[in-house]
Order: sequence, then structure tokens, then C-alpha cells
Amino acid sequence: MAIKLIEIEAARGLVLDHVTKPLEAERVPLGDALGRVLAEDLNATEPVPASDNSAMDGYAVRAADTAEAPATLRTAGESRAGTPADRPLGDGEAIAISTGALVPEGADAVVRVEDTESAYGSVVVSAAVELGQNIRRAGEDIRVGERVLAAGTTVGPAEIGVLGSLGSGEVPCARRPLVSVLSTGDELIGFDEPLHLGAVRNSNSLSVPALALAAGAEVALVERVRDDPAATREAIERGLEGDVLVVCGGVSVGEHDHVRPALADLGAEQAFWGVALRPGKPTWFGVTPGGALVFGLPGNPVSAMVTFILFARPAIRALLGADPAAARTRAILDEDLPKKPGRTHAVRCSLELREDGWHARSTGAQGSHVLTSMLGADALAFLPSESDGASAGDRVEIELLPGHLALGA
Repeated sequence: MAIKLIEIEAARGLVLDHVTKPLEAERVPLGDALGRVLAEDLNATEPVPASDNSAMDGYAVRAADTAEAPATLRTAGESRAGTPADRPLGDGEAIAISTGALVPEGADAVVRVEDTESAYGSVVVSAAVELGQNIRRAGEDIRVGERVLAAGTTVGPAEIGVLGSLGSGEVPCARRPLVSVLSTGDELIGFDEPLHLGAVRNSNSLSVPALALAAGAEVALVERVRDDPAATREAIERGLEGDVLVVCGGVSVGEHDHVRPALADLGAEQAFWGVALRPGKPTWFGVTPGGALVFGLPGNPVSAMVTFILFARPAIRALLGADPAAARTRAILDEDLPKKPGRTHAVRCSLELREDGWHARSTGAQGSHVLTSMLGADALAFLPSESDGASAGDRVEIELLPGHLALGA
């Protein structure tokens, strides 16, 4: 049976067309928000810094009192971080101040300690300071009412720090999509089972859930299924209780491929089956009457990983309200990569930054069963369907792989 193939971008477009809106929001403690996606714009309810404070150790002064430097000023106390001065600053006075300490009332500049020499009860200022010098103004970083973070932002370490500086104990985040992962095949065994003739270790049960977690999802179910119609249908029905079901294997046209008939029996509507892609040609995508997204991925381990990254990951990001677009750029090939026209090749490659830009080199053998081709892979290099490959020195489009997105900065 011939499969009518769809191009990668058209397939991705169909997937995202079926994500009509992000999942509902929930309140998440700030300490648990790393990697979560904000469901709402967050506006500042207090300024940062909260008050005028010193940018360095020194003395809080009136700038006019230092104009005729050197100037001798009376010392009138101290403002420490967390312990402000107990009185305002008067004419001809200086108050010792620490970095980050509150600027006393009446002071309008800070002279750094290196430009002073203290004596009993006084300080000699050797360099004049200007109005406002060495003072961090209240709200200089963040103003009250300012939008600090936009909905769809993935919370990283910097975002957590900023939210903490605003006194946010909880933040509104999109609920994590519940993802179920099924692996089909009588030949599959677990990583901890004895190897026997004809057996294949079920690496998809580890790598695909890991990809789902890295995309921001919660993995609700991981299950291995025999090549049996009834068992396949029952497992798929369990998997459809979540938001996304990923089935590895069983989506082709063989005698023992039972996934598509089971999905049809459960009312899943096919959006596409068959992508002009190597690896990953027999990829299936559809939606159930209840709205669950279903991805039928090839069983070969590289094909499963590549198709998850290209199709399932954008859907998860869209469900979270994050930007589903992949980080793409171009790179110069350092080797010839021949191919036959007909399908886009997604070549696992490593990247090196040189003076003329990114350079890409394949990670080795590119068979869909060669899982080690994913090791050291920073990106997928795309050789278009209609092309007969690319030569060393050609610039090709690349898509950065999850975990290597910082390379696009």
C-alpha cells in the first residue's frame, strides 16, 4: 500500500492547527516553577530596588558639600545593609554607608570610600561627587505596574530570581500536558531483562519519555504492548486518558501492525500518515473525539526520537502556551552528504562555531536503528526532499536539538 507523503512543515502545521489553546493555568510555588511556562503576564506590584540605596561602600553626602574638595565633613552615624541610619543627614555631614544600604534622608550622593580619609569624628572627601552619583534609584530595575514577564515565558533561573525579587511566592503556570508512551512489539524486552535471541531492548521506553519531560510534559504512563490487536486497543484506550498519546511502532502496514486499526476503532481521526522524511516516514498523527493528540511514531529508536522532536515536542510546547517554533539557523557542511530525491533527510550532526559561522558534520552512520548517532548531536541538518544531497562547503538549514538551544544565542 503506497503512502501519500506530506512534507515536514505541512505536517507540523497540521499538528499545531489541532492545538486550539493552551491548557488551563494552575498556581505553582516559586521553588517548583523551574522549567514551567507562565500562563499570564506578570506585572510588578512593587519597585526593584524598593528604595534608593548605595552602589558601593563609602559615605552618603550632600553633593554640594563636596564641591570644593578636599572637604572635611562631620561623621553622623552609619547606614548598613538592612539597618538604615537613625536620622537624616544634615548640612556639612557625612554618614558611612555600605553597598546596598538605604540612602539616608537628606543625602543626594555617595562618595566612594577610596576617595575619603577618616579622622576622629570627621571624614576628608578628596574628590567631588555629582548629584545622584553612586546611588541606585528606587524602581531603577523594575517600576510598579511594569510588565516583567510575558505569558508563554519558560521559567529559568533568571526568571525565578526576578520573581523572587518581586515577592512572588506562587506563579500562574500552564498545567503540564499528561503524556502516555506505548511501545509495541513482541521482540521488546526491558533494560533489566536477560537478553535472548531475537530480543530488542526497549530503548524507546526511556528516550521518548525523557524527551516528553524535557519538553515540559508530565509522563503519566509508560507501557510495553504485545503485537496483539486486543492488547493494543486496551493499552491505547488507557493511554488516551491523558492529553497526548505517543505510540512507538505498529503504525505501518505489516501483518502485526495493529495501532492504526485500534485508533480508528476508538474514534481517532487521522490528520496525516506518512511524512517525506528520513528517518520517520511512517509517522501518524490524529486527534480523538475527546481532544487527545495521538502520535504514532516509527519503532526504530532514532526515528522515534527525531519524529518526537519534530512533531510531538511542538505540540507539547503549544499546549503549555510556549512558542512551539524550533530554533533554526544555517550551517556550513564539512563533508559531502549524498541522497536520493524523494524525502527530506534529517541528518544528526555536531556543530562547531568558527569565524565564518556554524560548521556541521554528521555524527556518523545515519541508519534509523543507530541510536548512537544521537550522541553528540547538536542539531538536525535538513537535506530537502527534491535534492540529491549536499556537498562540503554548502550552507544547509539546521534545527537545534533540545538541550542545545543555547547555541542559537
